[in-house]
Amino acid sequence: MTDTVLDRFLRYVVIDTQSDASSPTQPSTAKQLTLGKLLVEELQAIGITDAHLDEHGYVYATIPATSAKNNVPVICFCSHMDTAPDFSGTGVKPQVIEDYQGGDIVLPGDTSRIIKASDNPELANNIGNTIITSDGTTLLGADDKAGLAEIMTAAEILMSNPDIKHGAIRLLFTPDEEIARGTDKVDLQKLGADFGYTVDGETPGHIEDETFSADGVDIEIKGVAIHPGFAFGRMENAIRIAGDIIAKLPRDMAPESTKGKQGFIHPTGVSGAMEGASIHLIIRDFVDAGLIEKEELLEGIVKEVMATYPGSTYTFKVTEQYRNMKNVLSEHPQIMDYALEAVERTGIKAVRGSIRGGTDGSRLTAMGLPCPNIFAGGHAFHSPLEWVSHQDMGKAVTTLVELAKIWEERA
Repeated sequence: MTDTVLDRFLRYVVIDTQSDASSPTQPSTAKQLTLGKLLVEELQAIGITDAHLDEHGYVYATIPATSAKNNVPVICFCSHMDTAPDFSGTGVKPQVIEDYQGGDIVLPGDTSRIIKASDNPELANNIGNTIITSDGTTLLGADDKAGLAEIMTAAEILMSNPDIKHGAIRLLFTPDEEIARGTDKVDLQKLGADFGYTVDGETPGHIEDETFSADGVDIEIKGVAIHPGFAFGRMENAIRIAGDIIAKLPRDMAPESTKGKQGFIHPTGVSGAMEGASIHLIIRDFVDAGLIEKEELLEGIVKEVMATYPGSTYTFKVTEQYRNMKNVLSEHPQIMDYALEAVERTGIKAVRGSIRGGTDGSRLTAMGLPCPNIFAGGHAFHSPLEWVSHQDMGKAVTTLVELAKIWEERA
């Protein structure tokens, strides 16, 4: 290797690539293209001649086959370039803590922010390792620049070692995953893969073949506006209506009060004025029927509140975001079997799990490219307390290389 996975990761995280759900463009932010161009340059530098960035912000590339077999399925490794809009991603200053000796980690840019060992049990498995954090004023961006660095490093290993036998491997780096638009413009015909893997998970060893099913809900409220001095019996303030709806959401069906396979209703934004207001929510459940039940419950709450404001009206729009990939992946058990074996070959325990979230793989699976999720090693995503270890990223790199070998061996 001419470049370590840590070298790459530190290079990528300082590039601001936050996506923006309010933007109508693809990609949603032009700054994501900055990282895309760099990735293409690096892919070309290691000998991948077809690497390119398309007009929608996707990076496509091919690691050519080294196997003489002509029946090796084409697999795809995929990670996303954007970081979440939940917290600032501008001016990331990564902190590299070598030979971590345990305990809490105080972040130097904002000492009120502390990565607590009690909240991060995986830190105990990283004693003596190199830990990377932000300075506490921004996201780190391990979600999913750890995945990018791992795929890029694995690609360099495979390109530099033609004696490693594998089939053709497609690489796909996507924009806008964090705003559920990461696969909107993917050209699966051009990608040409039979099966795929997103590298976008958390704890080392974990491979996930199940995600939430997800919908977005947009509620638009039209109130009755009038000068407050003459409002008695006449004003119907849309802001107050929105507040009444949010106040009636069941507290036992919120992200902060659910776990495991429990779904939730989660308001993600509210805005407006007296004459009109908007509420944006996400609905999550592992079972599609659970989505419908929660959406019916939500609209029932809206109707109940609106009945007390007879002069006002509303619209209720549901948008499908992604679906649980479990049903499709169960039809192709070798995809998970090979991934779990690849993990075991690295010397760590393989764990099959579910994600209380979604990945590009959810949508890719629904689009016809079965695609479970491989760990990338990051923790505390979407927050300034995000962290990852160099050694865990290295385990992901080895897993990808072994996975490429296994598909060739089983062909």
